[in-house]
Amino acid sequence: MSDTANQQRFYSIGTYLKEEMGSKVVKLSIDGGFTCPNRDGSKGTGGCIFCSAAGSGDLASDIPSQIRLLSDKWPKAKYLAYFQSHTNTYAPAQRLRRQYEEALSYPDVVGLAIATRPDCLPDDVLDLLSEFNEKTFLWVELGLQTMHENTARLINRCYTLAVYDEAVRLLTERKIRVVTHLILGLPGETKEQMLSSVRYVCRDLPGSGSPKTAEPDRQHIFGIKLHMLNLVRGSQMERLYPDYISFHSIEEYVDLVVAALEQIPPDITIHRLSGDAPRPTLIAPEWSYKKRTILNSIHKALRERDTRQGAGL
Repeated sequence: MSDTANQQRFYSIGTYLKEEMGSKVVKLSIDGGFTCPNRDGSKGTGGCIFCSAAGSGDLASDIPSQIRLLSDKWPKAKYLAYFQSHTNTYAPAQRLRRQYEEALSYPDVVGLAIATRPDCLPDDVLDLLSEFNEKTFLWVELGLQTMHENTARLINRCYTLAVYDEAVRLLTERKIRVVTHLILGLPGETKEQMLSSVRYVCRDLPGSGSPKTAEPDRQHIFGIKLHMLNLVRGSQMERLYPDYISFHSIEEYVDLVVAALEQIPPDITIHRLSGDAPRPTLIAPEWSYKKRTILNSIHKALRERDTRQGAGL
């Protein structure tokens, strides 16, 4: 970690990418047209209960239009193609190869970020990911959401914690960076349960420090995403829990995020600290669209409490 990262109160992925690539790096959110085994009947139907109809990729669009839009704001930026919607390894390897290669063919696209489920990584797909990892910058995002099996059943996740553990092992053995998604505010979970999920995914990797890990000195997963649970239109939660509110105030949410950051080792990159939902689809919390306000409140709380990522370890 650089001196710049050490001066900050958490290690943002933006800081890491600027150090790695030498310039601003922006993610281009892509809908690759995939589905999910939890939607097509092979594992379940309807998806996880919090998912929108777009598979949590409501803001995804095509690459050229995004580059045109973003180049005015960041004329010297580089880009990561972020396969976001649904399960982006849930297809034959040859189809995945075509789509990944097409994304990398655009000027200034310097890598891939691929969101998927831990149960959608067969051997041929792992081999494909390993091939791309050797020739471009890559990370794979795993949507765990919670370590607690009771909650996993409630949200219709349709795989066990052991499946996640095995996926992390298989990816890190292939030197592929892993980013884990957790959702804060799932129905029935206490603050301590949420923090135990944070601690679980941030634990030392098996064989950490060996050349097999994504980076020779890496002891943990590469990154973590903390999402605030949003109740959105078109999700199963709208029907099952129509009055559910995950957090009743920004202050309540900020307090949890600060406590979570204190449990995250300083070398793990922070990819998200809140949650985005388009205002037309957002039901609750009604203030969660105020991303800048939430992030500013987190920064303020860290300063006022004189704390930072990893302080509680």
